[in-house]
Amino acid sequence: MQVLVIPDIHLKPWMFKRAAELMRQGTADQAVCLMDMPDDWNQEFNIGLYEETYDAAIQFAKDFPDTLWCYGNHDMSYLWYQLESGYSVYAQDTVQKKFREFKKTIRADRSAFIHRIDNVLFMHGGLSDAFVKRYVPARYYNDIDKVVETINGFDAAKMWQNSSPLWFRPQDAEERMYKPKKMLQIVGHTPVSSFIKCGNVISCDVFSTYRNGRPIGIQEFLVVDTATWDFYGVK
Repeated sequence: MQVLVIPDIHLKPWMFKRAAELMRQGTADQAVCLMDMPDDWNQEFNIGLYEETYDAAIQFAKDFPDTLWCYGNHDMSYLWYQLESGYSVYAQDTVQKKFREFKKTIRADRSAFIHRIDNVLFMHGGLSDAFVKRYVPARYYNDIDKVVETINGFDAAKMWQNSSPLWFRPQDAEERMYKPKKMLQIVGHTPVSSFIKCGNVISCDVFSTYRNGRPIGIQEFLVVDTATWDFYGVK
């Protein structure tokens, strides 16, 4: 299957509009969004931009109902009342209201921390072997679907920490990833200048910006073949 990956949004509604154009052109069979929809540099008072971003996400979800959505740390911070860098107390009510509207638009199984298509795992941060061994019952270790199901049921007590798939940054750590020979991981969260494949992880957060608004990355969407693991970028 050809999958279009929409990485970290951070108040860029135009990303959904461009992704919709690519989907209508037949670029991919399905889309996966790595979310982090709210928050960006110096936008904490720009409530209209928060609304516009969620409205764009909602419209995309309506137009492409098979899209899978992977929660990011910035999304969950508003649901779990966890303050972090970029959190806007001014936009808090708007984010929570719009998120409820978003959730009503999609099927319950469309949003989770981790999604699997074939032997590819999609998530915001990354899944280390150590996290699985620490928090998932040992009897499930080799059952990938059960591991994903278990983690998707976790709450803030396990997920609001640096080692969780919401926060983990494999780009900065020399840790063994979960099932490195069997499963490919597609992750965002950590801004990169271009797509980076290291081991069994492809990093694709190429839309984030510096504080002054200058792009960090190439601003291309990743398209990955979940059968062959081949990938390329499209603008």
